[in-house]
Formats: sequence, structure tokens, C-alpha cells
Amino acid sequence: MTAESFHLPKYFQISREIIGRIQSGELKPDCLAPSENDIIAKYAVSNTTARKTLLELEKAGWVTRIKGKGTFVKKYTIERSINRIFGFTKNMLEAGRKPSTKLTGFHLRNADHVMNVNGRDYRLKGPYCEIERIRFADGIPMMKETRYISLKLCPDVHKQNLEKSLFDIYERVYGLQMTEFDQSLSAILLEGDWLETFELKKPIPAFHVQGVTLCGKGLILEMEDAVYRGDMYRFSGKAVR
Repeated sequence: MTAESFHLPKYFQISREIIGRIQSGELKPDCLAPSENDIIAKYAVSNTTARKTLLELEKAGWVTRIKGKGTFVKKYTIERSINRIFGFTKNMLEAGRKPSTKLTGFHLRNADHVMNVNGRDYRLKGPYCEIERIRFADGIPMMKETRYISLKLCPDVHKQNLEKSLFDIYERVYGLQMTEFDQSLSAILLEGDWLETFELKKPIPAFHVQGVTLCGKGLILEMEDAVYRGDMYRFSGKAVR
């Protein structure tokens, strides 16, 4: 416990500790979370503090209470806005999850790469770097992506640590600012080889996302072809009239 934690309410300190147990995998989705009595016994706190702890966990989206059955660790859903330009790492950190990445392959290509997004053909001129990655949250496979990165805008990008945030590399190493993102979204079923990729026992729905990221005066920085598991993601958008 740090010195700073002494200034935080007791229920908040306890809730952070329980969240840590969830993130580490000690408390798994759909399993019983600590009850009020468990919290009282372990931390020697009052009924009120124990109740506030569970309310804090529920408000933060980590647990759900089912009347007559108890409090269960929630199978969480990540909100991904189609109105914002930000990457997986930031998305996970904002959701209170621990992001990690596994690089599964990369290739250097000389030919152009063409992708149709929302009826428009985009052409990424070669050479470019093609990378394949699996993205994790708290050790759970969340998405599989293939990215096509301009080597004209990002020379030697393949020499960077490609298991880190690409958006951070674009900004920090190459000084590039992403200005526009066009993407299409469709539904698919994860089956066959996808089951092993996502460590699944049975098929589930998923989101197939194809997108193009632009910087500067319409320059194509990268293209994305990704699959997001549908049981843990929710895509949201906002429109005004």
C-alpha cells in the first residue's frame, strides 16, 4: 500500500485491490466475486464500507449483482468509438485494462496495396511494411490485426518495437499527426482457425473492421484489416442533424 493510498477512502482502496485480482486472472469472469461478508472478514471493515466497495466495483463495470445468487465478476465489454482516432493501447488503458501485444509476423512489400472502404478505393503506394499482431487485454485475446504501414512516411518502422503502440511510434518517432480515419464495419463469425487464435471453444460473432488512417494533406499513413471479438467489444458512434 503506498503513502497516497492512505488518503483514499477505504472502500476505494479495497475495490482497487479486488480489481487487481480480476486483472491478474485470480478472479475470473462469471465466477463469484467477494461478498459483503467476505470483505468484512478479510479487511475488518463495516457493512457500509463493504457495501460501498461492491457498489464501486459495479459502477466501474467489473462486477454484476444477480438478486438471490450473489455478485459475479463481469465478462467485460470494451467500448470503441468510431468518432475518435485512438489506438488499442489507449482504449484499454481508458477502460482500466492491461494491454499487451504479440507480433505474429511482418513483411516488407514493394507493390501498392489497395483497400476499398465504404465504397471508396484507397491506394497505399509501396514500399510498405505489413505486420500481423494479436492484441490482448489482461491476457485475453481481444483482436487480430493486419496493418499496412507506409515506409515513405515511416522509414525503417520495422526496426521499431512493433509490440508497442504504433500510434505512439508515429507521433514520437516520426512526428506524424493522424488527421482522418475512414473505416467500415461488418459482422462475421469466428470459427475454424479463428478459435485457436482467440482461445475459444466454440464459434462466436465478431466485428470485421477495415480502415485507412490519413495524416497531413490526405497522405495514407496506414491501412488496417482487423477482427474484434464480438462478446467483448461494443462499437459506438455519434451523429448530429
